[in-house]
Amino acid sequence: FFLFSFKISANSDNKIIMITHLGSLKNFSASFLQSDGENLSEGKVYIGKERVRAEYLYPEKILIILDQDKAMYYNYELDEDEFFNPKDTHAWVFYDVFRNPFFFEDANIKVNDNELILEKHIIDKEQNKYFIKVLFEDKPLILRRVEFFINEDFLQLSIFNHTYNETFNEDLFKLINPNFFN
Repeated sequence: FFLFSFKISANSDNKIIMITHLGSLKNFSASFLQSDGENLSEGKVYIGKERVRAEYLYPEKILIILDQDKAMYYNYELDEDEFFNPKDTHAWVFYDVFRNPFFFEDANIKVNDNELILEKHIIDKEQNKYFIKVLFEDKPLILRRVEFFINEDFLQLSIFNHTYNETFNEDLFKLINPNFFN
């Protein structure tokens, strides 16, 4: 009984540490590789106090800025922007992973060797099935990968070159066409 309760307590402690770590990622940036199993994209993600910015650099230069209830998509090559509510797309999940401190409260935790994993299942009001895995390297705790399974689709973000406590230009997270500043 004691060993079983110790394991539950250790998992709860690890979960709290991981959720706290995700919530502390403000003024944070990292490079990422994104794969859907067929296509590979490369870019950089910026986590601000209230918004998330993803800059895709390869194969196309694209900008996405997410807030809780508003977002912008900008294609540099076409010089086209689109504004939308992230709650009307799958983008809300990406936002919630990084900016919603309560998102993983009911998540499961797994511990493998030097890896801690948060897992969460969701079915939204349109009956979309989501399975989200956030993988951390343990000791030191470093976010390494986020995997999204949405219905039959798969998306994986491998995260590296972490930078903490950055000072961002105040325009970085503005929901405005980036050519406005040029």
